[in-house]
Formats: sequence, structure tokens, C-alpha cells
Amino acid sequence: MGSISCPLSVSSSSNFRRIGLCFRHPSKLRAVRCTVGEVVAEPHVVTATDPLLINAVRGEKVERPPVWLMRQAGRYMKRYQMICEKYPSFRERSENVDLVVEISLQPWKAFKPDGVILFSDILTPLPGMNIPFDIVKGKGPIIYDPIRAASDVDRVREFIPEESVPYVGEALKSLRKEVDNEAAVLGFVGAPFTLASYVVEGGSSKHFTKIKKMAFTQPKVLHALLQKFTDSMSSYIKYQADNGAQTVQIFDSWATELSPVDFEEFSLPYLKQIVSSVKKTHPHLPLILYASGSGGLLERLRSTGVDIISLDWTVDMAEGRKRLGSDVAVQGNIDPGVLFGSKEFIASRIHDTVVKAGSHKHVLNLGHGIVVGTPEENVAHFFEVAKSIRYRD
Repeated sequence: MGSISCPLSVSSSSNFRRIGLCFRHPSKLRAVRCTVGEVVAEPHVVTATDPLLINAVRGEKVERPPVWLMRQAGRYMKRYQMICEKYPSFRERSENVDLVVEISLQPWKAFKPDGVILFSDILTPLPGMNIPFDIVKGKGPIIYDPIRAASDVDRVREFIPEESVPYVGEALKSLRKEVDNEAAVLGFVGAPFTLASYVVEGGSSKHFTKIKKMAFTQPKVLHALLQKFTDSMSSYIKYQADNGAQTVQIFDSWATELSPVDFEEFSLPYLKQIVSSVKKTHPHLPLILYASGSGGLLERLRSTGVDIISLDWTVDMAEGRKRLGSDVAVQGNIDPGVLFGSKEFIASRIHDTVVKAGSHKHVLNLGHGIVVGTPEENVAHFFEVAKSIRYRD
């Protein structure tokens, strides 16, 4: 077999170890070796009863970085498009147990990722809180009665998952049986500020003027709404864990629309509350936090107490590691646009990310969700390369 050197470099920061990597490309039957710095990794130790992803984020030595992709099941897959033609309503697809399980497993059957994430939406709990919504093709989410005043907040009910979304629990149980610990089953929820953004704005927004107006003119009203979402999402995470989720990702997608000082008032305290509440009853459940465009908030995200921070591609992985410290796991952070590149380009970006992340507590992923139109063969190649990587012992 031929050998190809890979001219990647890595920071000498003490916050993470320099590593050696190697991988095999099965389709070309040749070894491609990337050696960076001295070899320091010790032989890996794997807990047989737990999936690779869980072992990795807990800090155990693993042979390679686990890999899954955000928006893993979705519109780029032809199989998913066929289901959409038969069931055009997103809510029907995401609230029917059989469809949720089928769609969640589509990427698993095609690519065998190390994480299988529940097919759902962060807005799924809203009807159970007396906030009617729908997701309309071409328009996105629509909140029929946006929350704009204290009286609107008063009508928001406590979310009781087992009563409002029993299909979520059933789907998670089925996924655990289907995957059988060959991969980790992931659940997810929306963070309080992001959920509040949707219900105050009435849907998606470009400038977030309505929720910022509420924050700066009626802060007590917004805080009351955020507290209701905090209590409800804490319960929802526990519910997902009790029904089979082995890790849960919290999406605070719109928190980065806030300035740092406003993030500290309207997002950070509520994220901390969620983490604290969940850890009291589920101390070993790994929690992931993702906020797109969060480069200016990394240290604040770390202070939430989550186990894994997912970085988007605007942050250099080595710099992110240095700022976060080695005791926090990182996820990411390849630009989804890379998957439109050549196979050689995809492989080079994977290796650059893995080298910079180091061999400790890293989950390989994109820095955002897969883009519609991404070639499925490139997604397959991404997983093939990622899963062929081996940390040097």
C-alpha cells in the first residue's frame, strides 16, 4: 500500500494534546497517514456497554472520533423526499411514531453514523403549552397567536411531555431497540430564548425586533415567558432521557442575536437552570449546547455547565479548544459547504478538524446542519473518511 503524508499542523497549546492520526480509504485500498507532532496517546479503553459517542464525551480513550451530522435526516436524502411526497405535512411526519422512527433511521441505514438523532422539531412542545403553530412549506414555522403581552404569557401552560408528546417517548424507545447501542440515540430541545424568539416574532425573523423590543421595554414579561420555557424544557430533557435518549442537544440558535450583556440576562441564566435541574436527576446524561455564530460567547457557553459545546465553522477548532479548555468536550465544526467540494477536499477538511480537536473529547460533526442539495454520495464519503480515522496509540 502507498503512503501519503498529510501536511497538517496543530497548535502547541497546552490545552490539548498533539496527536498522530492515520486512516484507511477502503475504496482505494491505500493507507493515508497524517502524523502531527509526537505520538502521545495511550491505548484506548472502551466501555463495551456504551456507544462510542458516549465513551468519547465522557473522556474515555477511544480509537477514533465519533461522528454524526446535524440535520442528518432531512431534505437532502431522496428517501426522505419520497416520504414528504406521501406525507406533505411536517407535523404529521414528526408526530407519527412510525414515520419518526423510519425517518430517524434513514441515515443510520445508509451511513451508520455514531449518533442517531430523533426526527422532530424544537417547536414540537408548543401545542402542549397552549401555543398553536404549524410549519408551512416555503414559509417555515408560523405561530398563530404570537405572545406580545403579560396576558399572553399567562395562558402558556406547563408542558407535560407524557401527555402532550407521547409519540416522542415511543419513538425514542423504538430507536434504542433498533440501534441496539451500535450508536448513541440523541434527543434534542430548543433553548428558552430561541423558543421565545419564535413565539414572540410569530415565526422566523431576520432582525428579531419584536423580541428585542419586549426584552428592552417589557423585560418582566419576557423573563416570565423564559421561565416557563425553562421549566418545560427541563422536564422535556428528562422525559427524553427516561425513554431512551443517551444524550440531548440543546439548540439556542438565536441566542447569538443578543449582545454579550443581553445574553447574560436573557439566555445564560436559563440555560444554567436547565443544566442544573437535569443534572440533579440525570447526573450522567451528557448535554450538548449548540448556538450558531457563537464565537464571541464561547466562554459564556462553557459556564452553563454542559458537557459538550458544539462549535460552528466560524471558530477555528484549535482556538475553540484553547478557549474552552480540555475538560469540556467539543463537537463540530466543519462548514456544511465543504460537502459540496471534491472528495479529496472533504477528506482534507476532516483531517484538519480532527487534528486541531485532538484525541480527547471530540465529536466530529458539521458546524451547522446539512444544506439542501448536498450530494448524498459526498455525505457517504464524509462518513467513510471519518470512520476510517484512527488515533495513533
